[in-house]
Parts: sequence; C-alpha cells; structure tokens
Amino acid sequence: MPTSFTSTAIAGQYTRATFTGAVWLAALLVCTSVSAAAQCQGPGAPATTQTKCSTAIAIPGDPIRSFDISWVNPGRAEYYLADRSNSGVDIIDTRHNKFKKKIGGFVGIKLNGAGTAVDNNHSGPDGVVSHGKWLYAGDGDSTLKVIDLDTGTIVATLSTGGTTRVDEMALTSDGKMLLVANNAEDPPFATLFTANGDDDSDSVSLVTMITVDSSTIPTGFGLSIEQPAWDESTQRFIVSVPIIANNPNDPTDCNYGQPNPPSPEPCSGAILVIDPTNLSNPLEKVVPLIHCGPNGATVANHTSYYDAIGLSAANWLGPIPAPTWVPQVVSQYMGSH
Repeated sequence: MPTSFTSTAIAGQYTRATFTGAVWLAALLVCTSVSAAAQCQGPGAPATTQTKCSTAIAIPGDPIRSFDISWVNPGRAEYYLADRSNSGVDIIDTRHNKFKKKIGGFVGIKLNGAGTAVDNNHSGPDGVVSHGKWLYAGDGDSTLKVIDLDTGTIVATLSTGGTTRVDEMALTSDGKMLLVANNAEDPPFATLFTANGDDDSDSVSLVTMITVDSSTIPTGFGLSIEQPAWDESTQRFIVSVPIIANNPNDPTDCNYGQPNPPSPEPCSGAILVIDPTNLSNPLEKVVPLIHCGPNGATVANHTSYYDAIGLSAANWLGPIPAPTWVPQVVSQYMGSH
C-alpha cells in the first residue's frame, strides 16, 4: 500500500500522509487489537530500530484514508490530527494515550473529477497549530478556523480569499501573529493574521496577503510555497519554497515545469523571509538555495539553519551533493539582522 509519511511526537513538528487503512504515528497509532504486542504489528507498523511502537490509540469513525498536519500542545498534553476522513480534528490525550474528542465542521475528503483519488487541494482539515487554549486549523475551502479548546467549538471562520486549502502555518512565540500558506493557489500566497495569544476571547483578524513576484514563482506551473516557521531571534517568519524559477541563475540549467524545458533537472528552491511588522512590504527577501528543494522548515537553535530546512530528494536528479548551501543561507539570512 503506497504511503507518503513522516511523523514526530514533539511540539512544533508536523506530519502528513494520505493512504487507506491504519495510521501509524509512532506512539499514536490506529488499530483494533487489544494486546500491546498486537497493537504494534501489521501493515505500516515501524520496522526499524530507530522507531519504536509503544502502544496504539483507536480513532473512532470512518477508516482514515486521508490526513494532513498534526501538532503537539505540551501545555495541555494534547495531540491534534487533521483527520480529513472524519471531517475534523482529532484530539489525543498524550498523558494517558487516549482518544479525547473530535472537533468537526470541516469539508472532509473531496475526490478528484474521476472520483478515483483524494483531491488534497480541496480537502480539509489541513494545517493545524496551537497556542494555549487556541487551535488554528486550515480547511479545504480556503478558510481558517479558530477553535476554543476549552469548549471544543469553532468560534470563527475566516476566508483567505482563495479557492483551495489553507495548509501549513506557524505562530509567533507569543501566539499573537499567525502566518498560513495557501500553497495550492496559482500563484501561491501566504496570509498573515493577528492571533489570540493568551487572550480569553477571540479577536483573530486577517492582516494582509503576501505574494511573491511572478519572475520568482511563475504562474501556470503548479508551483507552491510550503512550511513557515517563526524565528524568535530575528523576529521573522521563514517559509520554504520547493522550486523557484532560474535557480541556478542560468535559465538553461534547470526547469520549473515549462513546456520543452531547457534541462531535465528541476530548479532548486528558496526560503522567504517575512517581517510581520512591515505591512507595506512584508516579504523582506528571497534566499535561493543550492541543490535543495525545501518542503519543511523549523528553527533549530536560532543561530543556524543547518537542521532547519527539509530537503526533498525528488527535486533534483542524480546523487545528492554535499549541503554546501548551508553557510550561504546563514550568511544571507542571518547576516542582515
């Protein structure tokens, strides 16, 4: 059974996959067996010594065909899973490893025109992130949903103005600003919101749409922007972009999906640097990467991005070269702050 799957169980990390059958999330797994040994066996179970299965947690409802981002809130001891198959966000009690509740109200699975596969671009929920009692979740109809975890209800639904999903997202450390990626739009864009921080009542509002020049991300080729992350030390969001045009600089060296491409090798990607305080021009810079097509991003130690950019080996042909781009990223991004 084909899968596309990554998983972690620490705060601030995420997971995405779409497949039929059981969902295995390290210690948060789906199965129907009772014994601990049986719970950690079967299709999709960890088969290496690097990943250990501790137990399994049954998620009620329809079998999980499609899910997206997940998030851990250590302060509440909760794990949130964007469960498209059941049109909601599943909440797991991480202290007792038990299913807690499901928050519904999302569009759920949408199929492609032929009805043969999940249409990820219009299904939801998608991205999820939390701060305190507030959970923010993207949906397949280009909306952001704000959830009060104390009451387990959606208290606000805000449109980002597109027609496809609100996907990856990141909060500032104080939970007061939220950046979401509208990755399936053409051209893709990001949307900046004020968020609730530690407030008791909801006041989320849309601040601005952030676009990238078409010379960098051309339209008509299905290009995307992906995971944002917040860097507290520079007070900037960074956003991963898997492919940008003409990277490297010679346009004959790579292709970004254009007809009769000059080269079989995909162009490399970049990170966007976004200043949420500069509303007139929030996109501060685009930092091209060498031999790198980033999809995920996180801030490691606020001084280096060596471990921060998630590479996609599918974004180039041949052997993966040494990561010589890392000093370049640090110098171009960190050097100006």
